[in-house]
Amino acid sequence: MEDQQPAAGDLTEESPDSTLGGSTAVDTEVAEAEAVHIDPDTSDSGDENAGAATEDDEAVDAEADDEPVVVRFRERRQASKRSVIAAAVAAALFVGSAAFAGAVMQPYLTDRATVATKLNVARTAANAITTLWTYTPQNIDKLADRASQYLSGDFQAAYRKYLDALVAPNKQAQITNTTQVVGAAVESLSASDATAIVYTNTASTSPSTKDVPSLKYLSYRLVLQRDHARWLVTKMTTITSLDLTPKL
Repeated sequence: MEDQQPAAGDLTEESPDSTLGGSTAVDTEVAEAEAVHIDPDTSDSGDENAGAATEDDEAVDAEADDEPVVVRFRERRQASKRSVIAAAVAAALFVGSAAFAGAVMQPYLTDRATVATKLNVARTAANAITTLWTYTPQNIDKLADRASQYLSGDFQAAYRKYLDALVAPNKQAQITNTTQVVGAAVESLSASDATAIVYTNTASTSPSTKDVPSLKYLSYRLVLQRDHARWLVTKMTTITSLDLTPKL
């Protein structure tokens, strides 16, 4: 019976082996578990820290990226405001200077326009007198037609009637009349009416006086009216008549 039972020593020898083997296995498993536990924790912590660092970096980058955009936008907006203000100031200065120039130039332009009108009136009056009282025996019959470009209304009709009575005797006497204007001035001027004074020297010659000239100093007052762009004589009166013919 004792021979069939296992020996205590066998059990004892197997136990330590088993215990040793089990203890070693357990220790190995614990070491591996601890290694496995440490490594994931370490890697996870590293990943989390890396992720956090990445998120922080991204936040910093975002803030870094966002901030210059805001600054640039503000700078652009301020630059735009400055441009608008500068343009407004320039426009105001331009308008102000234009208004000032207009205010200064207006009297000057008005004076120039008045002077130009007076010159036109004086020139018309002088040309009219020269034409009305300058003729020869050969062209006196056409004098009314030549003078009509300067005359208007009743005065034109009166002058033509006067010439009708003058043409025949002057042609017969072979009278030549020459009128030279020595001065002209505008006495009054309005938008449509003017008065001018014309000073003349007139010389008349004929074979009956052996071509000795008859000299006269004459001055006339002419009333003119504006007809669109032209001035026409509507009335004429003699102011001065001096006989300057030498007495032989």
